Amino acid sequence: MRKWVIFAVFLAIVFGILYYITFGYYSEGKRGGYVTRLSNRGYLFKTYEGELRMGGLFEGDGTMNSSQWVFSVSGKNKDAISKLEEAIKNGHRVSLTYEEKFFKLPWNGDTKFFVTDVEVLGPTKAVTPPPSTVPAPTEIDTTKTL
Repeated sequence: MRKWVIFAVFLAIVFGILYYITFGYYSEGKRGGYVTRLSNRGYLFKTYEGELRMGGLFEGDGTMNSSQWVFSVSGKNKDAISKLEEAIKNGHRVSLTYEEKFFKLPWNGDTKFFVTDVEVLGPTKAVTPPPSTVPAPTEIDTTKTL
């Protein structure tokens, strides 16, 4: 009887660890940019895989750089998928809330980053400086001497 209790406790610990590794996460955060790709991928386990383009100024010499970030979205998260598709269609900037998993598992997707929420920020507007007031030109009398 004692062997069965020890075996049951051992199995509970192993299943608890596997559950935590599969469904747990150790980091969460937000990223912003433009979604350039969203596809439904996988042979057996279908997940949505996407790519976010994040742009900005390079600190050294002031040049523009763009980096990409790949992410996964669960097929059950229909709200996030519809917002991502809308943002791609309209070219709007988005803010993605994500969770970073411990491992990349085949049934979880192609990445360790899972998007849990999407906020569509709308199109960016080009900042134009206010029109400067230029004084009207005056006529110069060239017949007078200095």
